[in-house]
Amino acid sequence: MGKISRRDFLKIAAAGTEAMALSALLDACGKMLTTSLPPREQPAASLQSPNPESTSETAPASSGTIQTTTETTSDSTGTPLLPPDIVVTRGGEPEALVRQAIAALGGMEKFIPRGANVVVKPNICVAYHTYEYAATTNPWVVGTLVKMCFEAGAASVKVMDYPFGGTQQEAYEISGIKEQVEAAGGEMTNMLSYKYVTTQIPTAKALKTTDVYEDILKADVLINVPIAKQHSSSRLTLGMKNLMGVIQNRGALHMNLGQSIADLNALIKPQLTVVDAVRILTGNGPTGGDLADVMKLDTVIASQDIVAADSYATSLFGMKPEDLDYIVIGTGMGLGRSDLQNLNIQVIQLDG
Repeated sequence: MGKISRRDFLKIAAAGTEAMALSALLDACGKMLTTSLPPREQPAASLQSPNPESTSETAPASSGTIQTTTETTSDSTGTPLLPPDIVVTRGGEPEALVRQAIAALGGMEKFIPRGANVVVKPNICVAYHTYEYAATTNPWVVGTLVKMCFEAGAASVKVMDYPFGGTQQEAYEISGIKEQVEAAGGEMTNMLSYKYVTTQIPTAKALKTTDVYEDILKADVLINVPIAKQHSSSRLTLGMKNLMGVIQNRGALHMNLGQSIADLNALIKPQLTVVDAVRILTGNGPTGGDLADVMKLDTVIASQDIVAADSYATSLFGMKPEDLDYIVIGTGMGLGRSDLQNLNIQVIQLDG
């Protein structure tokens, strides 16, 4: 039996409906570095965005070197090369960071079939702070993804999250995400209590059943857009943990948090994960509130492999993949790869 798509797997688990998924490949593009770079560098220049706040500009010490590769579409024999496992873009404004990252992965058309219904899931956890405080995903990162989905031929793009601080409408507006999504033609969707569907996770060890938001289950494509930040319970919240926002009872996961996050990721499988590290929150997460805890890195990490994206993102905090139990467990469950030294990682520097 061949592979089934994320949507089909979910529908089989939730309602037993038919399989349906399409994807196409485009050539990668972008200016690639050909030298070895540390996984973290000094932050690039400030974004040219409305009313940027002053933030800490000191980068953490590097914990190792990750090899980059040149951009080629075939080897010396003419055999086509596989696209990179991870793309990291640095320097420049959010829209350029996102566009270059997705282009290097093969273009948005690779992920969005024409006529697809897309859900974009950022982190909009609280209504307390504007985006400068790095508690919520950068609004220009989200807005750019919405625009690119429509450019690729999407029929609809919904953006949603369920905050634990403040109302959805307040969080959507204060974060700045609502404005950018609607400017791009997308729809900010309130997650309604009656639209959660009880869903079993056949491979789970801890989270065997959970209530998942219906729009997530029905989406043709799910794009996961976390912000990289410190978290008091899980050490870091990245792509895998960001999916907690699609279920109703998040408290149940904390009994066995690492395993439960991995179990959830066995059910919810985004086609694309884009980690927003334009600003990262280095302390007092996940809600933040002090600009001294914010570091401006002007970086985006993109991958089809959510485990790989999270594994690379740990380096922004001077950590390693094995420091996060949900990455270790997810790797063991076959949800993705965390062996960064063996992955094809392309780094694109936009301001140099």
